[in-house]
Amino acid sequence: MAKPSGSRVALLGFGTVGQAVARILCSGEVPQVQLTHIFNRNVDAKRVDWVPASVRWTDVVEDILASDADIVVELVGGLHPAYEWVRSALLAGKSVVTANKQLMAHYGTELLDLARAQGREVRFEASVAGGIPVLRALQEGLAGDRLVEVRGILNGTCNYILSRMQADAVSFGDALAEAQKAGYAEADPTEDLDGADAAAKLAIIAAVGLRRPVRVTDIATRSIRPIEPVDFEYARQLGCTIRQIARASVEDSGAVFAAVRPALVPLSSGFGQNAGSQNLVTVRGVFGGETSFSGHGAGGSPTAVAVVSDVLSVRRAAGEAAPPSEPTPFHIVSGDFVAPHYVRFTVNDKPGILAQVTAAYARYGINIEGVLQLPKFRKDRLPFVTTLEECSESVLDRALAEVAQSDFHVQAPLSLPIFA
Repeated sequence: MAKPSGSRVALLGFGTVGQAVARILCSGEVPQVQLTHIFNRNVDAKRVDWVPASVRWTDVVEDILASDADIVVELVGGLHPAYEWVRSALLAGKSVVTANKQLMAHYGTELLDLARAQGREVRFEASVAGGIPVLRALQEGLAGDRLVEVRGILNGTCNYILSRMQADAVSFGDALAEAQKAGYAEADPTEDLDGADAAAKLAIIAAVGLRRPVRVTDIATRSIRPIEPVDFEYARQLGCTIRQIARASVEDSGAVFAAVRPALVPLSSGFGQNAGSQNLVTVRGVFGGETSFSGHGAGGSPTAVAVVSDVLSVRRAAGEAAPPSEPTPFHIVSGDFVAPHYVRFTVNDKPGILAQVTAAYARYGINIEGVLQLPKFRKDRLPFVTTLEECSESVLDRALAEVAQSDFHVQAPLSLPIFA
């Protein structure tokens, strides 16, 4: 395929990001790329006068698939029908650029294999931390290293909520309401709060950076919902704060670890200092050590810049033969943390509680490092904390399930790993 003098682009979706992409393509700043088609449901309500008259508007996706566009930019989001449309575009001989993290987390390996078979491209920089070119950095800037670990704050909603709870001791519910009012959280924030959003991004980074494709459904997740202001008080006594951390690593045995968890991190660390809706990604290589990337994780304009950059990358790659490849296998994933842990109990205080807790720990071979108890709380709802030496999360869960059978609990224990 000869390198074209100008690439023709069709947009699937004209929401916040789609409009921002169209503005860049219509600005004259990228004359080598021409916007030719815009698809959106209820397209007449979406028309704007700043898009050139030469651009065709449609609400029929088949118009896009049958068009002369070289590149389809998918910005409709979700799994379906985005998957079917992207697959059809590749089969129609078009390259694809997408900002759809769920699509790439669930179907990315299949779509990349199909693109190679068709001699086309799928680019997806904007699907992870839209304002940070982290995937390009992993593929190009760090290509000479063998990356073995990635840790990241990949969800701006959770980071905003936890930052507010840390700064002003507001409740989880109040911090969530603030995030929704500020536009950082959706009306239904389930995917953000419970880790599914970060898990999708982690799956993409693991495939690109660690070269270990994993099924997003195999990534263990835990919610930030049980965290309370008191946890930040206790964390501060330990020189820490709390963040939602997505972590994937390749162990010496070759096993792949991947999980998304709220965790204690040192206040002085990059993760502890990362506040508001900012994203932060740190990767560790065998030869180059640690490298970090930070910036806005989402938003119309930053994501649009990443999308247009991918469009230009596809154009530059036109004419290059894709190497043949076998279907890419998935790797088996473990999500069992081995780390020091923080465990907060909330109890109706009476003699012998600590003895029962320590006895349960002992039965499972778990060593206590310390006990923390602030004096200001009511006895009938008393929070106290045990910090533990390194232990397996699965073993700790079994010990806590046993302790939870006792009648002194006011609510379930909360366990969080402690990261250095």
